Amino acid sequence: MSGFDTTQLEQAMWSDGADFHALLAEYQAMFREQEDLIQQQGMDDRHHFIIGIPIADRPPHLRACLESIYQVCRLYNYGGKTNGVWSKIQVVVAEDSRFEANIRRDIELVNEYRQKGLQVHHFGLDEQYELLHALPENKCKQLGRLLTTQAREKFYLKGQAANRNLSYLKFLQLTKNKDRTLYYLVDSDQSFCVNRQTESGEEAVYALNYFHYADLIFRSTDTLLLTGKMVGDPPVSPSVMAANFLDDVTAFFTRLATLDGSEACRFHGAQQKPGDAAYHDLAGLFGFEHKQASFDYVCRLIGAHDHAACLRDFASRLDAFFFGEHLTRKTWFDYGKGFSRPSPARTVYPGNFIVNYAGLKYVIPFGHLRLRMSGPTAGRLIAAEIGPRFASFNMPNLHRRTTEAGLADDFRPGVEVGRESIDLANEFERQFFGDLMLFSTEELVKRADVNRPFPREIVETVLDQKEAEMLALYQQKHEAIVQKNRQLNELVVDAGHWWLGVPELKEALAQVRAFIDNIDRNFGEHAPAWQQIQSSEHRAQRKQQIVEALLNYRAERDAWDSLF
Repeated sequence: MSGFDTTQLEQAMWSDGADFHALLAEYQAMFREQEDLIQQQGMDDRHHFIIGIPIADRPPHLRACLESIYQVCRLYNYGGKTNGVWSKIQVVVAEDSRFEANIRRDIELVNEYRQKGLQVHHFGLDEQYELLHALPENKCKQLGRLLTTQAREKFYLKGQAANRNLSYLKFLQLTKNKDRTLYYLVDSDQSFCVNRQTESGEEAVYALNYFHYADLIFRSTDTLLLTGKMVGDPPVSPSVMAANFLDDVTAFFTRLATLDGSEACRFHGAQQKPGDAAYHDLAGLFGFEHKQASFDYVCRLIGAHDHAACLRDFASRLDAFFFGEHLTRKTWFDYGKGFSRPSPARTVYPGNFIVNYAGLKYVIPFGHLRLRMSGPTAGRLIAAEIGPRFASFNMPNLHRRTTEAGLADDFRPGVEVGRESIDLANEFERQFFGDLMLFSTEELVKRADVNRPFPREIVETVLDQKEAEMLALYQQKHEAIVQKNRQLNELVVDAGHWWLGVPELKEALAQVRAFIDNIDRNFGEHAPAWQQIQSSEHRAQRKQQIVEALLNYRAERDAWDSLF
C-alpha cells in the first residue's frame, strides 16, 4: 500500500473547472480496486479502527453520522468485508441521553446499521456504570473528575468529555491488537464528508478516504495523536459569534432596503469563502485578523422567487444561530497540499481526532468543570508534552449544528428553548471561563514544566493576569453587540422600509424581532451570563475551580496513564 499514490488524481479533482463527480467516481473506484488486490493477496497489516461517538438526546445527528461512516466504508471499502461485515472498522455509540425515547431511537439506529454491515456497539448507561466500577475503588476515586462521579440513577448527561473518556474503557475491551488499532473520536453532529461549492449551492461529498490516510500517517511517522478539523458550521459557541453575525444580518437588511420586494431575488451567486476563524468575534486571540467587515447572505431558494420570499426564508433561519449555525460564514473544504502531510498541532478537535494505543494517555481533561474550549486547552498541554508527535492533517469532518429534523428535535447542552425565548446563559458563562482556562493554560505551559505538578503561585498569578485581559475583551465585545443590535432594530423596525407594509411578511418580521430580542436577552445589559461574568464573587468561585483543576492535572494524568 505504501506505493499506492493518488496525488495526481486528487489534484485534478480539486482543481478549478474539473469534472468533479466523474473524477470522484474514478477516485473511489481506484481505492476499491486496491482493496480487492489486498484481499486477494491475503496480507493486510494495516490498522483496525474503533470509532467512538458520544451521543446525548439527538438521534437525527447520530443517523447522519452513522450514514457517513457507512458511505465511506461502501465507497472506499477500507479493509474489505468478511462475511458481509467491514472487518477493520468498529463503531462505539456511547450513550449519554436522558430520555428513554431517544435511547430507544439510538438502539434502533445501531441495529439498522448493523444490518448494513457496520460493526456497531451500543455502549449503554448500565454498561458504562458497571465498566467504570469494575476498576479498583482507589482508581475510580482518582479518576472521578475524568470519568464522572454520577450515581447510577443519574448516569446521563455526564458531558461530552466524561462520556468520551468512558468510551476509552470500552475501547480497551474491544482491542485485539494494540499495536495495530487506532481510536477515532467523532462528535455526533459531524459526518465523514466535506462540503464544496457548486452553482446551485453547497454540496456534501464523500471525497476523503479518512481511514487510508490516517493509517498511512500512523505507519510512516511517530505520531501519537492526530487531529483533523472541520468544515461547515463553526466549531464555536454562538456566544462568540454574535457581533459579526449582527454585522452580516445588518448588511443583508441594508441591501434589501435598496431593492423592491416584488422583483426577482438578487441574493444569489457563490458564497464567499471567509478566512480562518472569520466567524469568531475574538479571532485576534488566536492569531487571526478580520479584514472584511461583513459577508453577504446567499439565498438558498431555487426557482423563480422575489425578495419577499428571500426575506421569509432568511427570517426562518435566524433562530438556528443560537444553536451554532452561521448563515454567512461557513468554512469550506480546501484541498491545499493534500492529505498525507501532517503538521504540528496545538488544538485537539474533540469531534475529530485519532490516537494509537500509546496516545490514549493524552486525554482531554477538566470535563468536570463543563467549560467550553476543552479541546484547545488540552491541545496546549499535549503540545507542550509531546511536541510534533501531536499533529494535524487535512481530513476535516462536515459539521452540521442542525439537521433536517429541525430545532425541535435537537439537543444542545447550555441552550434552553422556551416558548418565546432562547436562553444561552449557561453556554455563554461556560465560554467565558473556558476562554479564561484556555489562555491561562497557554501561558502556564510557557512558565512551568507540564510533566510536573504546576506551582500554585504561578497558576494563580497567570490566572489573575488573564482574567483582567479577558474581562476587558469581553467588555468591548459586549458594548459592540449592544450597539449593533440597537442599529439592527432601528433598521428593521423603525426606518419605514418596504417590508413593513407587506401583510405576508408579518410572520417573518416577528421572527426577526424575536431574534433581536433573544440577542438582547443573552448579550444585553441585563443578560444573566453577563451579570455572572461581571460578578467578582462568581468569578472567584470559578477561578478557584480552575486553580484546583490545574494543580491536580499531573496527578490525574498519572492515574489515567496507569490504565494503559
